[in-house]
Amino acid sequence: MLDRLVPFIQDVYRTLEPIPLHAPRFVGNEKRYVLDTLDSTFVSSVGAYVSKFETHIESFTGCGKAVAAVNGTAALHIALYMAGIEQDDLVITQALTFVATCNAIRYLGADPAFVDVSMESLGLCPDALRNFLEENAYLDDQGVCRHKLNLRRIKAVVPMHTFGHPVQLREILDICNLWQLTLIEDAAESLGSFYRDAHTGTLGRFGVLSFNGNKIVTTGGGGMVMCSRREDGERVKHLSTTAKLSHAYEYIHDEVGFNYRLPNINAALGCAQMESISEFLKAKRALANAYKAFLYASDFQFVCEPSYAKSNYWLNAMLCVDKKGRDRVLDLTNAQGVMTRPAWQLMHRLPMYQDCLRGDLENSEWIEARLVNLPSSPPPSFLTGGATAESL
Repeated sequence: MLDRLVPFIQDVYRTLEPIPLHAPRFVGNEKRYVLDTLDSTFVSSVGAYVSKFETHIESFTGCGKAVAAVNGTAALHIALYMAGIEQDDLVITQALTFVATCNAIRYLGADPAFVDVSMESLGLCPDALRNFLEENAYLDDQGVCRHKLNLRRIKAVVPMHTFGHPVQLREILDICNLWQLTLIEDAAESLGSFYRDAHTGTLGRFGVLSFNGNKIVTTGGGGMVMCSRREDGERVKHLSTTAKLSHAYEYIHDEVGFNYRLPNINAALGCAQMESISEFLKAKRALANAYKAFLYASDFQFVCEPSYAKSNYWLNAMLCVDKKGRDRVLDLTNAQGVMTRPAWQLMHRLPMYQDCLRGDLENSEWIEARLVNLPSSPPPSFLTGGATAESL
């Protein structure tokens, strides 16, 4: 099977040239809208496309209010700030995540605390979350969740929808409500993914999207804060524009704010990309079907969407028998110009997070040793009717 993997991927993408892990596709009005911003001279954060892009996200996801930001990390930073995260707080998240999840927590002087992931979703496991809290936390007389030993406040839970696969949001939300914790969804990778009938990022008080160049929809660099409450969204917008009050000519700022607003030129690209998102999602589902069929009955296990969810299959992934097998796949494919990647190194292995609190991370460590991400750009032929997109 391994000797057939590279030819299969080359055949899917119809090329012998190097194949990236995930490249953007520009198939619509991208150039026209970007040139429109140049002609208008409104290329920074003041421009019509910023609001249009936010409206696109609100309509597509069903969130209460969407606020565009310069990148996903900035969006997560301001969402955590809005949730009241402060110096020395603890924020529960997963060790199997991209480093930006933890960096945004640290920006506020707080520390991540790591719990294990689910084997079905690859994201935060509600059972692991429940066990961690029961063993390590209590509610004080004011109803504040605190760590039993160091008395530090535990303020929020940040699950990440790994590679676009939704976590068990309802179970996690119930636990958060029980322990007086704010749910903030790191939905950076999951635009177009649904937990039951709800888009990811809309069940927590805040959700965060990324529009980096490798995402399913890109603005070059960009992010979005999705707010379940419109009043939260209005405050996020105010804070993200340096907390500047409207005035005909005076510069009046009423609090410390952030210079996090998405430029109009990037938002123009995003507007055009959102016009094609349904086509992108169909093509990515067709690609996932192709990988699943190819890997069937092999030594490799294709990572399917959870039974309760519909994933965008942002990055397709397979699980190898062991780490040795994983490394063999990575060496062979990359040597032949087919870009594959392992999962991120677990956060508690990084020097800046090695001393953070953590529970048993058995599943995270098992996945880390075996997972390989496969090329996941929508194949051009799949975008022109060259493949079907049956449900998995």
